[in-house]
Amino acid sequence: MSDSSLFFERLNRRAFLGASAVGAASVALSACTTTDVAPPAAAPPPPSDSAFGAAESMYAARVDEGYQLPAIPVDKLDPKFVRQIVPDPTGEKPGTIVVDTSEHFLYLVRDGGEAIRYGVSLGKAGFGWTGSAVVQARKKWPVWTPPPEMIQRRPELAKYKDGMPPSPQSPLGARALYLFRDGKDTMYRLHGTPEWDSIGKNASSGCVRFMNQDIIDLYGRVNGVAQVFVRPNLSPAGKLTAVSNRTAEPIDAGVPRDAEILK
Repeated sequence: MSDSSLFFERLNRRAFLGASAVGAASVALSACTTTDVAPPAAAPPPPSDSAFGAAESMYAARVDEGYQLPAIPVDKLDPKFVRQIVPDPTGEKPGTIVVDTSEHFLYLVRDGGEAIRYGVSLGKAGFGWTGSAVVQARKKWPVWTPPPEMIQRRPELAKYKDGMPPSPQSPLGARALYLFRDGKDTMYRLHGTPEWDSIGKNASSGCVRFMNQDIIDLYGRVNGVAQVFVRPNLSPAGKLTAVSNRTAEPIDAGVPRDAEILK
């Protein structure tokens, strides 16, 4: 083999080996490189409170403490009166209860700038009131005892002067939260009612009525003394409103002996 032939053979061999090395390096590099892949979509956050969901579920028939509560016909409810979480419009501290009588809403203020809003029924003409109080006691399925003033106005209630046993038909419904002012029972209540169609209206004797499923929910959230403000509206002027001169008729004669006193 001539010298020139030997030279070209060596040159070709070097070129082949170089190409092979480059190819191997490319394979090795590709083995260490990952392809950009979109991460899996994050699961939606769980509901902030398991007590909320479809209205049909919140207001379904249920057995509570042995009593059968009927379902609320949610198709006949104004949706704004369905229990819901809303941005807090009151500016009060968490745990405070604020009633807006102009809108028939009750707010329970929560952490994080939120409030739970309930639709309520309020005092009819001549029985409305504004002011402040505290929830001092509570009772599941309370006995209802009409006060003497009510019996005088409605003599047919005299049969309940010693108390009406608890039931879904009781005017106090499934729960009662007893309002005090200056350490004394005001005789006003936050309570349930079988008259779900009175929600959003002025129909009570001065107390604040809830659908039974809603007062059960509120009751479970008020575990200690809670401040209550009843206001004509949520404007700055409404916030400054003093106790109303009008006197609501008490709906109940007193706090039951077996009520839970809150501290």
